[in-house]
Amino acid sequence: MDALLGHADARPAGTWVDATFGRGGHTRLALSRLGPQARLIAFDKDPQAIAQAAQIDDARFSIRHEGFRHIAELPPASVDGILMDLGVSSPQIDTPQRGFSFRFDGPLDMRMDTTRGMSVAEWLQDAEVQQIADVIRDYGEERFAFAIAKAIVAQREVQGPLRTTSELANLVARVVKTREAGQHPATRTFQALRIFINAELEELQEALAASLTVLKPGGRLVVISFHSLEDRIVKQFIAEHAKETYDRRAPFAPPRPMHLRALARIKPSAEEVAANPRARSAVMRVAERTDVPI
Repeated sequence: MDALLGHADARPAGTWVDATFGRGGHTRLALSRLGPQARLIAFDKDPQAIAQAAQIDDARFSIRHEGFRHIAELPPASVDGILMDLGVSSPQIDTPQRGFSFRFDGPLDMRMDTTRGMSVAEWLQDAEVQQIADVIRDYGEERFAFAIAKAIVAQREVQGPLRTTSELANLVARVVKTREAGQHPATRTFQALRIFINAELEELQEALAASLTVLKPGGRLVVISFHSLEDRIVKQFIAEHAKETYDRRAPFAPPRPMHLRALARIKPSAEEVAANPRARSAVMRVAERTDVPI
């Protein structure tokens, strides 16, 4: 909140975006610190998040049942700050019926928006070995991706398609014999399938690009990532737009101005990780819009 809103006593006005509402923790805290003339717009694909948002009785607040790529639809130079808290939320992980976790037995779904799109089980029912392997390798950085994909298709042909999280987790555990200490063999596979089925990295790239248009000069971009694929995209995006660029075809022309100023990279403290172990891999990057929107 300090990175997004500034000094705690400021009570700012303006328009702010919680791009990933989740269960509303960031939104509620932001509303407690914003002034009476402020406006806070949230986005979320999850119907359960939309239901949670309906409990917030505050005229300054509104939510859209859409992914955060839709911040591109906001007016240019209309937003004072954007917060993106990426990935899956704790309530989603802890609800077996959502199928996000190998710790619980449930349907192999993993959709953040259960009202549309294809579940993981439906996709795995017809996908070819190479398609599955590419997804697990590219989005999970899993070195046993091809072996896992072959096992999925082999089991599908003999016993029928995978339907539950336990079936997938047990299959991966049989294939992956070595893994980092304390990490379940299926961790990377579940991450990969979730990211793929929700087009998470593509949506992040679109939302970051849109932020350059909708942020006001001086507006803040705050992004919390939880794995290297996300953080790499955010890091490279900020770095690309935090420098002047020259057109080699016109060496005497003025450079294109920088659009962002990198302000901070923050990791959780030991105390925070002790209180919330899921924060251990988090990285928060903060940048500020520097010039007129593009």
